[in-house]
Amino acid sequence: MSLRRRRPRGPGDQEIAELAALADGSLGNERRVALEDEVAASPELAGRLAEQRLAVGYARSAAEQVTAPLGLRTRIEAQRSSPAARTPRRIAVAGAVAAAALVVAVGVGVAVLGSGSSAETLHAAVGPTDLAPDAGGTATFTKTSSGWRIVLHATGLPRLDGGRFYQGWLRNESGALVPVGTFNEGTDVTLWSGVSPKQFTTLTVTRERNDGDQSSSGEKVLVGTVSGD
Repeated sequence: MSLRRRRPRGPGDQEIAELAALADGSLGNERRVALEDEVAASPELAGRLAEQRLAVGYARSAAEQVTAPLGLRTRIEAQRSSPAARTPRRIAVAGAVAAAALVVAVGVGVAVLGSGSSAETLHAAVGPTDLAPDAGGTATFTKTSSGWRIVLHATGLPRLDGGRFYQGWLRNESGALVPVGTFNEGTDVTLWSGVSPKQFTTLTVTRERNDGDQSSSGEKVLVGTVSGD
């Protein structure tokens, strides 16, 4: 008795799972031979198998175009090698196409984030002051959804510990100061600002103490002006 006679209204879940397994090559040899005979005798089953093979092709093509993160690839390989992964799987056409679309979307998202081509970026060269004549460095401002990320690379600043630290500030033309973070030494410092460096265009770094006073000490060790260059 063929699948079509048992299921007049079309293949059920078990038949779809077997057709999907036949399409991706995971169906056991004994059942594969029998199912191929049934497909050859049924135009309806032949059409269903063609749909499943098309869906598998979409998914594989999308996966080949995108390099998944190492952790994701490891999990996928582990699932493929598990006993459960070798059992017949139910792969509906819509689900496979959606999976392919998701892989492409993730790849595009990673590419966009990695390129940073759409991120607005500003820069500042920070120079020495009388308190730190040997200090200097650069700062890069990148606009994100969370605020402006400031990456500071400074030299000539001795490490401060024991309740002493450096404090970054942004200042506007009227002299208003906004703190953007603290650090102990100037190598690869990441600060954050909730105000735009387009309006608060002066970046300063001061020496501070843990004395309960949140205002600036005025002990400037670096000063620079933000620009779009």
